[in-house]
Amino acid sequence: MTAFFTHPAFFKHEMGPDHPESPQRLWAIHDHLTRKGLMALLDVREPTEAPDEVILRVHTMAHVDRLVATSPKDRPYEALDPDTMMNHFTLRASYLAAGAVTAAVDAVLTGQARNAFCAVRPPGHHAERAAPMGFCFFNNIAIAARHAIDVHGLQRVAIVDFDVHHGNGTEDIFANDERVLMVSTFEQAIYPFTGDIPMGNNMVNIPLPAYSDGSAMRQAVEQHWLPAFETFQPELILISAGFDAHREDDMSHLMWNDQDYAWLSGALVKAAGRHCNGRLVSSLEGGYAVEALARGVGHHVDALLCA
Repeated sequence: MTAFFTHPAFFKHEMGPDHPESPQRLWAIHDHLTRKGLMALLDVREPTEAPDEVILRVHTMAHVDRLVATSPKDRPYEALDPDTMMNHFTLRASYLAAGAVTAAVDAVLTGQARNAFCAVRPPGHHAERAAPMGFCFFNNIAIAARHAIDVHGLQRVAIVDFDVHHGNGTEDIFANDERVLMVSTFEQAIYPFTGDIPMGNNMVNIPLPAYSDGSAMRQAVEQHWLPAFETFQPELILISAGFDAHREDDMSHLMWNDQDYAWLSGALVKAAGRHCNGRLVSSLEGGYAVEALARGVGHHVDALLCA
């Protein structure tokens, strides 16, 4: 059974009328999964808010305090940086997103679900230990990893990040942490302009040239990610699932197509079956061409269901 974590509060978080990270992203995903008959096959669950002790495993108290203080009370939006704004519902959505990934880890590691997908907003992988950025407030996938380590006692957790933008926040949090392996692809020389030089020996970063297609990604997976899994032998695979490397997405210049996401999702499900009894938790990151995003998530969820 594949668990699917989502919540109505994720639709209420907004960062402005023309912001690309909009509620329409989740509406498109839900509509597509429903039309394809996939939603009926999922174990749909609503998370509760993560407590601060869960957040503070990866973020500083000053970071949490800043978000609480910035949460708007009498204005539509408050800006943390030029790209990252909060409305009245953002803080609760952020706590619920963290709650979703930790509940997904609990479900998978206790055998309640074979794997899980978290359809959450806001995304998380740009949020550093002490700073929100890039549409991200709490680093959801980092929170999931530390929950697996600190609560469930895992010693080896692998994080996969295939968003078109480098997961600088996740790398900031886990660089040189021998309990975590992070493998990633991203477009070279775009926001956040990091990742070409890994921060630690546990980082397998594969920058991809602009306008390269899915074959470059497949080569990275086969030549770098899969051998790293063989050496590391993860007990759980976590995925920062961004779908903005699609050729239809104007936030980037990579040229992946729908079948590339289907292939990648299948390869990761197969790796989880080989190394950790299928235990895999995936959480939504980017993807701003909403129809391409929805199709990509559809292929991703279909692979999880077929595990």
